[in-house]
Amino acid sequence: MVKEPIPGRVKTRLGRDLGMVQAAHWFRKQALDTIHRLEDPRWDLVLAVSPDHAGMTSRFWPAHLERLPQGRGDLGARMGRLLRASPSTKTCIIGADIPNIRPQHIASAFAALGSHRGVIGPSDDGGYWLIGMRHGRHAPATLFKGVRWSTPCARKDTQSSAKDLNWAEINTLSDVDTLEDLTRLNAQARGAL
Repeated sequence: MVKEPIPGRVKTRLGRDLGMVQAAHWFRKQALDTIHRLEDPRWDLVLAVSPDHAGMTSRFWPAHLERLPQGRGDLGARMGRLLRASPSTKTCIIGADIPNIRPQHIASAFAALGSHRGVIGPSDDGGYWLIGMRHGRHAPATLFKGVRWSTPCARKDTQSSAKDLNWAEINTLSDVDTLEDLTRLNAQARGAL
């Protein structure tokens, strides 16, 4: 899922401390790095874009990739619609603000869907960086109902909204919502060198 990298419309919490132009620039670079890193012949990479019209005609994103409009509603409504519309037997949705994501993480999620109906990639803030389903078109009607988005309860609320799914959890990764998140990830990257 990607948003047009327009200052003031993307990464606004990060932008409050970093500046809206710098936050939009960071997101654009991060999203493009993620897209290029995750292009892999083992799966089809599709961009779910927002806003719908601007995203479908955007020159920011690689022209060779299929695009779908996210549509209206909160995050749960948009993700539910994308899962239910998927023609694939296994579908995973990620955001574009997870710097440490690698193809092996996506492969792990798809492998988990061999024995589980749902998969989730936790983030250390209580949310998640990936959600996937086997046969997303049959997602429970309750999926994403009552989720407290952008809180430490988002992952647990999501899993509780579809209790009948047997959920697999894969690697915990961090997304970037704030300057503190970005600073922490940059420090981790420097420590790994």
